Amino acid sequence: GPAPTCVLGIDLGTTSVKAALVTGTERGLALAQSCSRDTQAHSHSLEAAPQGMEQDVQKIIGALNECLAALPQQQLQRVTHIGVSGQMHGVVFWKSAKGCKWSESGTGPAFEPDKVSHLVTWQDSRCSPTFLSSLPLPQSHVSLATGFGCATVYWYLKSSPDFLKAYDAAGTIQDYVVAMLCDLKKPLMSVQNAASWGYFNCRNKSWNTDILKKSGFPVHLLPEVGDPGSIAGKTTCAWHGIPKGAKVGIALGDFQCSVYSCLNERTDAVLNIGTSAQLTISMPLGFQPPEAPDPSSALTYFPYFNGDYLAVAASLNGGNVLAAFVGMVAQWTQELGFQVQESAIYPRIIQAALAQKHSKLSVHPTVFGERHLPEQLASVTSIGASELSLGHVTRALCRGLVENLCSMLPVQQLEETGVRRILGSGSALARNEVLRQEVERIFPFPVVYGKDVDAAVGAAMVM
Repeated sequence: GPAPTCVLGIDLGTTSVKAALVTGTERGLALAQSCSRDTQAHSHSLEAAPQGMEQDVQKIIGALNECLAALPQQQLQRVTHIGVSGQMHGVVFWKSAKGCKWSESGTGPAFEPDKVSHLVTWQDSRCSPTFLSSLPLPQSHVSLATGFGCATVYWYLKSSPDFLKAYDAAGTIQDYVVAMLCDLKKPLMSVQNAASWGYFNCRNKSWNTDILKKSGFPVHLLPEVGDPGSIAGKTTCAWHGIPKGAKVGIALGDFQCSVYSCLNERTDAVLNIGTSAQLTISMPLGFQPPEAPDPSSALTYFPYFNGDYLAVAASLNGGNVLAAFVGMVAQWTQELGFQVQESAIYPRIIQAALAQKHSKLSVHPTVFGERHLPEQLASVTSIGASELSLGHVTRALCRGLVENLCSMLPVQQLEETGVRRILGSGSALARNEVLRQEVERIFPFPVVYGKDVDAAVGAAMVM
């Protein structure tokens, strides 16, 4: 019979770009091929240094082109649909009809950015609390924060208004890619990405245009908004061997696609501990977020698919805290005159902690604060003379990381929403048995590990 068709999933991440080819089999969808490239796109901000966090769009698209060139040509020629996800909140500006140039590459036509700004990422901190408090109050369930697209536009409007005059279109980096592939005259954005920009009402799926206009915001830069899972357009050129006319989905949020790649049942919760940590549950059918945000709440409600929402406890403290602890141990040993590699310390502290099943030591591990409690840093209490070994401290630190997440989304709330199982994923959870033991001790549900969250695969699955 004819060769099976393929779906291409793309994820434009903070540090890397990934492309995944997914194909249908008798047992469902299967990953056929994937490729990842670091973007190395970090760029200095001329206007907002040192608070600015920007990326070079040329380098991001260069990494994307490298990924596609590395995938098998015969499979790319069978691609009928393209799903695109990427980092939320950020904003890139371009000149419509001049956003890119198409040229011939070794694997067929490809585009390169042309009249395009840097990407101001979600990590950007140019908008101070004072600046944010001077902006009009949004009509949205999401609290406005620095790094959000609309906040960044306000910053340019007040600090560098001439910058905006050069552009007439804006979107997230994934919206830009979709607009270039489909030659969209006006960018199209999903509800997921629009909510991440601020000043977007998810209930009526519209921008707060009246509020924005009154304050002089350039509303012509706001993209049109559509439902996640819908088609944005078709490829206007063959692209690295992908046929002209392939359907391209409206760009999606990387978080939602990561969850979509592993969440099969509404009764599952997803626990991901990588650099940071997230605990996610599906809200009941028909759930609507509150009219206004509660700034002190640890939970955020993310628009998902088919009108559903995810409740997310997104902690800024995960594997990065363990890395900081390992770095501290390495520094102490160095100050004592010994040289020990950090890579050698990590397995040793895990082994030491495995020997200590209990510790009265209490570690509150919020070294990096939390979005809802930015001033709250880490602390250690109940320090007894008999519990000062590396094993005791590591055990208490791992327990503290899980307890911190549990304080943001308590067991009682999980039970009330019908959670029956936890899907555990992420690099920190995969390599740390102590962390897994503490997850199983604190959460009264079966835990299934090895569910890889993969935004590129999720983006393909949505199609």
